[in-house]
Amino acid sequence: MIPDVLHLGPIPIHVFGIFLALAFLVASAVASREFARKGHDPALGSSAVVWAAAGGIIGARLWLVLDAWSDFIRAPAEFLWNGGGFVFYGGLAGGAIAVTIFFRRAGIPWLRGADIAAPAIAIGQAIGRLGCQLAGDGDWGRETTLPWGMAYPYAVVGWDKPPGVVVHPTPLYESAAYFAVFFFLWRARRMAAADGTVFWWYLLLASTARFLVEFVRVNAPVALGLTEAQLTSLVLLGIGAWQLVAQRRWRAAEA
Repeated sequence: MIPDVLHLGPIPIHVFGIFLALAFLVASAVASREFARKGHDPALGSSAVVWAAAGGIIGARLWLVLDAWSDFIRAPAEFLWNGGGFVFYGGLAGGAIAVTIFFRRAGIPWLRGADIAAPAIAIGQAIGRLGCQLAGDGDWGRETTLPWGMAYPYAVVGWDKPPGVVVHPTPLYESAAYFAVFFFLWRARRMAAADGTVFWWYLLLASTARFLVEFVRVNAPVALGLTEAQLTSLVLLGIGAWQLVAQRRWRAAEA
């Protein structure tokens, strides 16, 4: 990671913010290409990402506020603008609501739009997690003795480990997993037989990746020995798996 000390005059430029912007730019390019391939105006890609970005940022911060209400009440402004602490599943929910409105305004069927968005979401996650790694926004893992363990002395949320202690670099684990999910979806999109297939695969694979990485994250269990992110992941991967099985059954019945 690197110190978060960039400034534009008196305005701080957070490392995570830079990677978040890069994630949105790359996601926009991916979505634009998919819109064009499916016969839509490619300019819809950048518009969809703007809607998703607005909804995603609002959703992520709201989820965080609900998760850490006491910290928010103690120092609201600092809590909201410290450059860290975006919760992905809150962002996914907020972004989904925003793009649903966008799809309806643009006259795009929801499942077709979701298929277009899925690879863009995956690569956006992959790039965003690289920003988490460089900024040290608190989503690292448990202490480890593995040779690739890392310390985060310049973390934007503070690093309280003594010298010599290293932890799992879980942002890198997630980034690698999401890049793999993106490449799978990018290949699968041309073979998908029905609208929604690519999106259901995204839910299944991305949620499975997050579920597994959580076992070495520092998040505390909330029920059944699982963290909040793992419980949410189970619901989403269950939806994805069920929909993929259902689609296969429908196709078999039609044949």
